[in-house]
Amino acid sequence: MLLNETGCLAQQDRTMWPYHPDLLATPVPRYTSYPTAAEFGNDVGEQDFASALSRTDGDVSLYVHIPFCETICWYCGCNTGRANRRQRLASYLEALHSEIALVGRMLPKTATVRRLSFGGGSPNAITATDFVRLFLSLTDSFRLEKPVVSIELDPRTLTSAWAQAIAGTRISNASLGVQTFDPRLQEAIGRVQPLQDIERCTSMLREAGVTSLNYDLMYGLPGQSEKDLADSLAKAVELGADRIALFGYAHVPHLIARQRRIDADALPDQAVRFRMASQGHELLTRSGYEAVGFDHFALPHDSLAQATRESRLSRNFQGFTDDDAPVVLGLGASAISSFPDLLIQNEKNAGRYRMMLSQQRLTGNRGIRRNADDRLRSGVIEQLLCQGKASVPADLLLPAHDRLAPFLDRGLVCWEGDTLSIAPSALPYARTIAATFDAYRQPDSRRFSSAV
Repeated sequence: MLLNETGCLAQQDRTMWPYHPDLLATPVPRYTSYPTAAEFGNDVGEQDFASALSRTDGDVSLYVHIPFCETICWYCGCNTGRANRRQRLASYLEALHSEIALVGRMLPKTATVRRLSFGGGSPNAITATDFVRLFLSLTDSFRLEKPVVSIELDPRTLTSAWAQAIAGTRISNASLGVQTFDPRLQEAIGRVQPLQDIERCTSMLREAGVTSLNYDLMYGLPGQSEKDLADSLAKAVELGADRIALFGYAHVPHLIARQRRIDADALPDQAVRFRMASQGHELLTRSGYEAVGFDHFALPHDSLAQATRESRLSRNFQGFTDDDAPVVLGLGASAISSFPDLLIQNEKNAGRYRMMLSQQRLTGNRGIRRNADDRLRSGVIEQLLCQGKASVPADLLLPAHDRLAPFLDRGLVCWEGDTLSIAPSALPYARTIAATFDAYRQPDSRRFSSAV
């Protein structure tokens, strides 16, 4: 056994992550926030949101949610619906414009927007003209200071008009939902998109000025082999993605009805999923990508890789990010806003969302107030996931001690003073290790995704 300078088990061969199935048996949250959305309640609402807005100043990030797609993929857990009724889209956009104006009026003028993100669903489910109008509405209502602008896109429906809109609004970061390049696997998850679509979209985005292009890929798909995954990763590398997010498919049909169309008997077991995660890490790092957290990868020139090297990596509802703004304002149905002392989610139902805005009301109606203990634990969890180590206050150590014992015994974590470090070989256990500091976890964790 080889120990590094901090006493952690060193990784002698990057292809050999130690497999401890007992440590991965319990599903855990992805920790895009702490407390997680599973802890949100209805005792938080409009007045809490208004109060938090009134106290906001300095750097702010905006997230705009477009909960529509041209077609609904079977694996998807997002809050989205089909964009097949234009009147429904028009009504939603009208409400969204109203929310933008309302929140913009309530936000103090000392708040400056330096990040602007569009997600979904698929923002390009609306027309390019409607998107430009939405962007202009944001420009009119908020103080935008040369913001970094990002967008999620469906490559199957990206038009030349949309490429012009992306160039005109100076979007520099884009993310494509690729998932897999294998036609057989695309059929199995309800997302058929020929390679030509990805190639065409990639070329259009580069010509439009996108300098940081992410591909979302997945492992653990029904019928997927390790060779299938390797082929998709190799193709992503060949096409020059600046970032790659490699997610494990979370099969929870008891929560997401559309997943019942996926053949559960064809899903790889945990051991195979583990090998796929390890294989993905190995292939991408050998191809020149730097590991970012536990499931993202970026080329050295990309800002996400730079943030990782400089210990500036953060985590929010959009995943790993180099955005360090203390406040993220979510606009749109089901969008979540994050303040230091409050997490609050907008009304999920699009009809009720529209009704509330027709009355000029903020739509945040569930969430959680973050007390001092929440903020302390949130900092430890984020540091562990983003930097691989955290300074742990003494009063948090004792409650987590017993849970950490299996990881300490196997050299997956180690102590140096009050600093807890995750060993390089323990990357697939990062979320499970972070979960030892979660005061809200319950024995029944079926609502969460597989730990790997």
